[in-house]
Amino acid sequence: RASARSFRMSSSMPAERPSCANFGSGPCAKRPGWSLEGSVGDAALGRSHRSSIGKAKLLACCEETKAILGLPDDYLVGIVPASDTGAVEMVMWSMLGERPVDICHWESFGTTWYSDAVKELKLEKVTNIKAEFGVLPDLSKTDASHDILFTMNGTTSGVRVPSLDWIPADRTGLTICDATSAIFGFDMLPWEKLDVVTYSWQKVLGGEGAHGMLILGPRAVARLESYKPPRPLPKIFRLCKGDGTLNGGIFKGETINTPSMMCVEDYLDALRWAKSIGGLPALLAKSAANFKVLADFEAKTGWLEFLCAVPEHRSNTSVCFKMKAPSGEPMGSDAVAKFRKLLEQKGVCFDIGAYRDAPAGLRIWCGATVEQDDLRVLTLWLKWAYQQVQAAQ
Repeated sequence: RASARSFRMSSSMPAERPSCANFGSGPCAKRPGWSLEGSVGDAALGRSHRSSIGKAKLLACCEETKAILGLPDDYLVGIVPASDTGAVEMVMWSMLGERPVDICHWESFGTTWYSDAVKELKLEKVTNIKAEFGVLPDLSKTDASHDILFTMNGTTSGVRVPSLDWIPADRTGLTICDATSAIFGFDMLPWEKLDVVTYSWQKVLGGEGAHGMLILGPRAVARLESYKPPRPLPKIFRLCKGDGTLNGGIFKGETINTPSMMCVEDYLDALRWAKSIGGLPALLAKSAANFKVLADFEAKTGWLEFLCAVPEHRSNTSVCFKMKAPSGEPMGSDAVAKFRKLLEQKGVCFDIGAYRDAPAGLRIWCGATVEQDDLRVLTLWLKWAYQQVQAAQ
């Protein structure tokens, strides 16, 4: 075991500092060059979201999203209340119950969707397909005649779905995908495999919270118009009009409740930035390059280890690590907390703690709004902070 003296002498404080120290997994770092006046100065503040300018901006959010993602022509994009959580719950309460449902989960939020399906919606035919933190469950256990609800990327576990090959094109049930930390971060094609997609603005594009995005394919629309759930739906969950047909206005900028026009402008700014750097391919490339910085660093250290053991299943956006003491034993939660606090005190790294339900460790965001060189510099500080914490033991 290395002595405290050797740890103190082995590393001096890095001379470089990240240009942006925000490495949290939501809300995430703003896009490079963002400024309050320059990015949201054209916001329709003080104007109604029902005014012509308000509706135009909301419609632009939907249309520009569809264009950048390259969604099929018959897919709809709408803005809904309460972030990704609101979007997922809206779909669950409006669509589930028509047939059995398989819920695949391996981290905190997917587990919430399972719990709500069983305890709140009280669905009787629910198959629980689960795995522990760091592990992807066997998705081949899903039944294509059932509805399937799954998280594309486990934000709190660092485990992603590597492909959609397990979803048959001739399925009869719906696929409902919580994609909040995946979309704009890695390839989710083909879109036709996904009937419902949800996300929020605060992840890969670095937007603000409280607003959710809902993408519906034609099969999802057909379900909404043919199935009336045996439960009351609060106003913010209602996707259909009184006659049972889809409320198409939601997908034309006519939101159910009042959005923040400041946040709307911020999202439009993020979309403009994404387009300016090369659109979706550039966003995916940035996230992949960012992830490689941390993967290369992990491979060279003996004390940092991916929470996910299978390389193909590792998230390249919400990157989760376990930490080890020099003895090889897991690093205690108190020591991990000291490690994070030291970095925050130096002002070089914020919000990288593992999610509260996850094993003690780190969660570092590598989405496209994070700069690759900032991650390189961060690794220097990670090494320094580890040595300081061990020297104090």
